[in-house]
Amino acid sequence: MLCNRSTSHGIKRILRHVSQIRWNHGSSLPEPYIRNIGILAHIDGGKTTTTERMLFYSGKTNVLGEVHHGNTVTDFLVQERERGITICSAAVSFDWRDYRINLLDTPGHIDFTMEVEQSLAAVDGTVVILDGSAGVEAQTVTVWSQADRHKLPRLVFINKMDKDNADFHGCLQDLEKKLGIVPVPLQLPLIEHGKLAGVIDILTGTQVVWDKQSNGRTYKSVPLSEKRELDVRNSLLEIIDILSGIDDDLAQSIIDSDSMENIDPELVLRAIRKCTLKQQIVPVLVGSAYKNIGIQLLMDAVLKLLPAPNERNEVFNCFGTDFVGKVFKVTHDKQRGPLSLIRVFRGSLKKGSKIVTDKGTSETVQRMYAPWADEYREISSISAGNIGLCAGLKSTVTGDLVVVNVSVLRNALKKLNKDNASSEDSDDEVLATKLSFQTVVPDAVYFCSIEPPSSAYQVALDNALKEIQREDPSLRITYDETTMQTVLGGMGKLHLEIIKSRILSEYKIDVDLGPLQIAYKESLEESCRDSWTAEKEIAGNRQLVRMELTIQGNKCDERFRLDNSPEAQENLKLIRPKQMSFVKKGAFAALERGPKLGGQLMDASIILHQLTIGKGTADTFIMAAAAQCVRHVLSMAKCRLMEPIMLLEIVMPSEYLNAIQADLNRRRCTILDVTSRGQFHKVLRVNAPLAELEDYSSEVRCISSGTASVAMEPNGYALLNEMDEASAVRRAHGLE
Repeated sequence: MLCNRSTSHGIKRILRHVSQIRWNHGSSLPEPYIRNIGILAHIDGGKTTTTERMLFYSGKTNVLGEVHHGNTVTDFLVQERERGITICSAAVSFDWRDYRINLLDTPGHIDFTMEVEQSLAAVDGTVVILDGSAGVEAQTVTVWSQADRHKLPRLVFINKMDKDNADFHGCLQDLEKKLGIVPVPLQLPLIEHGKLAGVIDILTGTQVVWDKQSNGRTYKSVPLSEKRELDVRNSLLEIIDILSGIDDDLAQSIIDSDSMENIDPELVLRAIRKCTLKQQIVPVLVGSAYKNIGIQLLMDAVLKLLPAPNERNEVFNCFGTDFVGKVFKVTHDKQRGPLSLIRVFRGSLKKGSKIVTDKGTSETVQRMYAPWADEYREISSISAGNIGLCAGLKSTVTGDLVVVNVSVLRNALKKLNKDNASSEDSDDEVLATKLSFQTVVPDAVYFCSIEPPSSAYQVALDNALKEIQREDPSLRITYDETTMQTVLGGMGKLHLEIIKSRILSEYKIDVDLGPLQIAYKESLEESCRDSWTAEKEIAGNRQLVRMELTIQGNKCDERFRLDNSPEAQENLKLIRPKQMSFVKKGAFAALERGPKLGGQLMDASIILHQLTIGKGTADTFIMAAAAQCVRHVLSMAKCRLMEPIMLLEIVMPSEYLNAIQADLNRRRCTILDVTSRGQFHKVLRVNAPLAELEDYSSEVRCISSGTASVAMEPNGYALLNEMDEASAVRRAHGLE
């Protein structure tokens, strides 16, 4: 019987609900039996396919979802299923060998790197997936750096080893060379008749093969041949040799036995785990998610080698058994409203509880749900170490610390400061540096105007954008007073296209996007000093602000500081702190728009020399006057445009190298290096101006007859020369 995609997806959803009847959120599981992991990779590395196999083999689903069929659990947005890519990170939970695994499947496309950043704040370890035929790619390096910032232990799973051009040893060299790590292969690919037949487990000295008839559900270990046994033995000795230089217990055992030949395998495994948690090594496993090979062993490795919640996040011990958690993502549901994904670090959170954010906002948790992509099963509590969704939190945003009440937070801060007696940090500084994670929001590289089909939809559009921005902090929304338009800033062309598509599919507003503009920044060539007087009568009250300041372009620690000369100090000490705070707000707002194209000023700082505020002057007038003064000074300053630079990684057959290089040279690109990948392919790394890359993916495919692929990511800003700057200004004004 034939069925269409929607029917098959409906059947799958019914089967999934049946399997959930017997499933408990694991609130009674102690923390050592919980693992919180993130799945990271370059685009098309196989993250979602690997996640689908984990859910299938754990018994959580009864049907194998496929990305190309559009029926996977974690790719639930319409846009994800249409394009075959992950756009939003999705959380799922499942049981494996009496453990609970909370898994976050993240996007691989650079336009959605914010989703990765949010997810990493909630996990204790990650699985980084490589394409066995491509090795470490551009976005692999990016997500690895993000995991480094969060100090997360990692496993590497070399996927797609069934490909003819897969290169296991090349991947190991890539890991060592490009990421600067110590890769420790715990498995080898089992190749028979040129095909991937299974996995060789180095630690147990066996080969593992999977049954194709059961979709890989069943597998068995069989003894190795004599030739393979010798190779595996040598590989094990290499692992022990690496570990003995890092782990003292293993080194002492070798010294005591005077040999590496008869070391207890359990001792080796303990050494691997210990070194993995300290991020001294990275264990490497192999397989093929699409061919159903190696996934169960990967899940076993997650349990054995990645940390439990109680082995990390010691900073939260100051809360004792009181509830503390963090909001790491906010999503919206049509029926349930905003849903906050919360990672619980200590204590437990119950339905109906009142909680307080670190900003002092009080909220009530109306309902709670177990994480399962876009489906929701109501639960009564979330225990320590687990992840859950909370409905009813109207003002929480990504990065908020949530506690049971203000006194608990105050006591925890006191204890934390007492334990760090040498620290002189204020409570706010402790919150910012130790208890809250600072989400790194990348700069927008494109912007465009957005308009509703008619003015009747304006309020609905504003609300939709507000909800989407709460989900996605990398979306910048501003109002241009000159053109009277709402302006969106995004991470790329695809990012803004997805926003438009979501507004249409989820909010039923057919918006129009203006032409894409590059998000240039501006830089001061030299310091500029001037004064400004703002004087006006409002409702019979005279408003007066007179100020003198310098704007300088050199980078310094303080963006706003006071002139420390005796004359200036005599004047500035008369200004109240509250008034000074409004001066700063106005000045910083004005620095966001440079005089040439309205781009943000890079590395600009302000020195305030003189400030006079008339009696009875309103705070809002002070803020507006400060902004006017900064804009006045900038209008006389000499500024230069800075354009966004992209790092390209182009993989192509060797015969197309010269043609692609010639095309890049006319695009003002700088070639960084050329390396070989296998016998017949070259990898070209290039710094390229974003302005020269419109439809470049299509161009490079035309040049290479469809055989080359390109990945790109932001790589800073560079000054434009006068000729290119003049051309950029004309384009921005629609004159070219």
